[in-house]
Amino acid sequence: MDGQQGRLAPSLQSRLSLWLGLLIFASAIATAVFSFKAAFSEAIELQDEQLRQLAGLIDRQDKPSIDYVSEGDPNDDDFESRIVVLQMPAQADGRITHGQLAGLSAHIPDGIQTVRPGKLSWRIYVKTLGSGVRVAIAQRAAVRNEVARVGALRALLPLLLLIPLLLVLVGVLVRRMFRPLKALASELDLRAEDDTQAVDDAQVPTEIRPFVIAINRLLSRVAQAMGQQRRFVADAAHELRSPLTALSLQAERLANADMSTEARERLNSLRSGIRRSQNLVTQMLMLARMQQANDVPVQPVSLQKVLRGVLEDLYPLAEARQIDLGVDGDGDAQVPAAEIDLTILIKNLLDNAIRHTPQHGKIDLSVRQDGHHAILSVSDSGPGIAEDDRARVFEAFYRVTPAQDSGAGLGLSIVNAIASRLQSRIELAWTDAVARKGLTVRVRLALAAPEH
Repeated sequence: MDGQQGRLAPSLQSRLSLWLGLLIFASAIATAVFSFKAAFSEAIELQDEQLRQLAGLIDRQDKPSIDYVSEGDPNDDDFESRIVVLQMPAQADGRITHGQLAGLSAHIPDGIQTVRPGKLSWRIYVKTLGSGVRVAIAQRAAVRNEVARVGALRALLPLLLLIPLLLVLVGVLVRRMFRPLKALASELDLRAEDDTQAVDDAQVPTEIRPFVIAINRLLSRVAQAMGQQRRFVADAAHELRSPLTALSLQAERLANADMSTEARERLNSLRSGIRRSQNLVTQMLMLARMQQANDVPVQPVSLQKVLRGVLEDLYPLAEARQIDLGVDGDGDAQVPAAEIDLTILIKNLLDNAIRHTPQHGKIDLSVRQDGHHAILSVSDSGPGIAEDDRARVFEAFYRVTPAQDSGAGLGLSIVNAIASRLQSRIELAWTDAVARKGLTVRVRLALAAPEH
């Protein structure tokens, strides 16, 4: 379908280039035809003037008459272009009896004219001299036309060379004019999904500016809608904290009462559900704060320090599941970020790894530097995430296994929100690529600028 739309609606740049090219080509052809005709007529007129001037020169000679001038040797290279000068017969009914003009009648009037006494056409100028003798100055019409065509084509050659040059220049200029639009499209394509800042229209052509203004208005409305949605989620999660806390307290009190074994089992299930709900509300509040907070102070933070602090908090949870949890190496890196952001990011990654790693499994954390970036890695020995699901695991409430009873599907969404604010990149891979097991999460963070 996209291909059909592309064929039905070609780009504005292509259509503009095509129509401008056709217009230039048509105008150039019309100009070329007009110029050729004008140059051809001018060359013919110049040759006619040469015949008149030659007749005037003969008239000024001090001779009572002029005899026949030989047409020359046909073997000469310039035989065809030779101008023939001959004396017309005195008798009105006389004719030329020799040469290529044999058969030309003597009664033709004075002046420029084209005659065909034989098989060839001649351009001839007849003049009566002061002595009363009539002379004819003639030249082959085909030769004259060929000379005129050559002269006209030489005059036309610069224009013919200019046509392809103009077509190339039009293509280049159109591409340059559309360059700001391509830059704008590239900028919008590279934006994060939650970036609703107005588009800068300083470099946009005036004709496209209303469209950009409309986009900015749409982005403003989208930002308002997203803000309302986030505030609703945050307010709803905040309002749920109080009743859930009250339910948790009531369940704790109820646990101290005497009850049957079946009732206590049901109470334990209730308390487990309350804890999951409290964890869900906490994560919803955390996600809402991560998406809204844009003015958190940033300063160089040690990744190793944050990593050690998170390990102390979550180590009891890993120990309860008999998971081997440790830090691989002692590498460290300073990254520009808020310490609370990094703490939440690492805590969610590690909590997610602990939840999905089976008992007696293994989780390794590491920090290393790669050029101008720091690489934070969390590798577990759990089932991992298939390639088809990796694009969706960052969506809120998405769980790879819907039937699983641990987690709310918000951990990686929170990680993604923090990573987006820190302008970092998250990569998912198999821990064991051969067996296709385990999940390794790598977060690529920019290093802090060195202090001078």
